[in-house]
Amino acid sequence: MSSDGTALVGRLREAVDAHDLDRLVACFAADYRNETPAHPARGFDGRDQVRTNWERLFTGIPDLSADVLRVAHDDGTTWSEWEMRGTLPDGRRHLMRGVVIFGVADQQASWARFYLEPVDQGDAGIDAAIETIVGIDAP
Repeated sequence: MSSDGTALVGRLREAVDAHDLDRLVACFAADYRNETPAHPARGFDGRDQVRTNWERLFTGIPDLSADVLRVAHDDGTTWSEWEMRGTLPDGRRHLMRGVVIFGVADQQASWARFYLEPVDQGDAGIDAAIETIVGIDAP
């Protein structure tokens, strides 16, 4: 496991918990590239957009906190499993879980593939999910 990738994820989590925007943005290279494969239009380039995104998150979820459940590193790539939670302005709970895969160079994230999603709080099970995907009722 690379100390650079593990250290990066640790610094990022600490910056999220501290709501330290400058420290958080410093975790990303100036030419950082973000891909969100499940939502391609959400991808972006540049550290300035990182700052904009997190400034909005810290404002909109004032008690936002993060846990890193697992980290693995291989050949410049760090896989991290995250859980983020907090309270929205209307009192609803915010909960996201998923994986972020980082390319790490010079102790910064140079790119990421972002798979962090809001947790579905509904009670529909697997049959309903498959029905939604394929459009065929469960037997």
